[in-house]
Amino acid sequence: MKLNRQITIALVIMIATSALYRVMPGRPLGFAPQIAIALFSGSLFATKKQYSFLLPLLSMFISDLMYQVLYNNGLSSIQGFYSGQIENYILIAATTVFGYSLQSAKPSKFLLSFLSAPTAYFLVSNFLVWAQGGGYHHPITATGLVQTMVDGLPFYPYSVVSTVVFGAVLFGAFRLAVPKFKAI
Repeated sequence: MKLNRQITIALVIMIATSALYRVMPGRPLGFAPQIAIALFSGSLFATKKQYSFLLPLLSMFISDLMYQVLYNNGLSSIQGFYSGQIENYILIAATTVFGYSLQSAKPSKFLLSFLSAPTAYFLVSNFLVWAQGGGYHHPITATGLVQTMVDGLPFYPYSVVSTVVFGAVLFGAFRLAVPKFKAI
């Protein structure tokens, strides 16, 4: 089944809205829709996996571009483009895989994916921060790894909650709008 024009428009609006939301001032750090978009995209494009990575990556790129414009004009202290950013893109794209199993309406699958995707992202991203000696500058020891994970904990609950909230909105709205949609 090919995406029709209405679904394509809905996806474009979703990407633009999520990118705009991500750069809103004052939102809690870690509270962003990208992991939920990755799960949604994995579900939507379960049989054409090469397309499933496009939505979360496009959403991230647009919001990073917006961050950079704001930063360049002195309107934000957050840079859009920075060294080590490619890892975030890879990790967000990788969380798409958790969405491949979300074709059924089984609440247990949604709960498992909505919890495991942000957890995997948290663990791997903080491990990479530690392993590369960046971010928190803790020693490359077991104690340094634990401290890096602890330092990242304030972001984790927001990531889980935002995945549940945005996931419920995305999946719920889409199922209401297109009840007989089959993954492509």
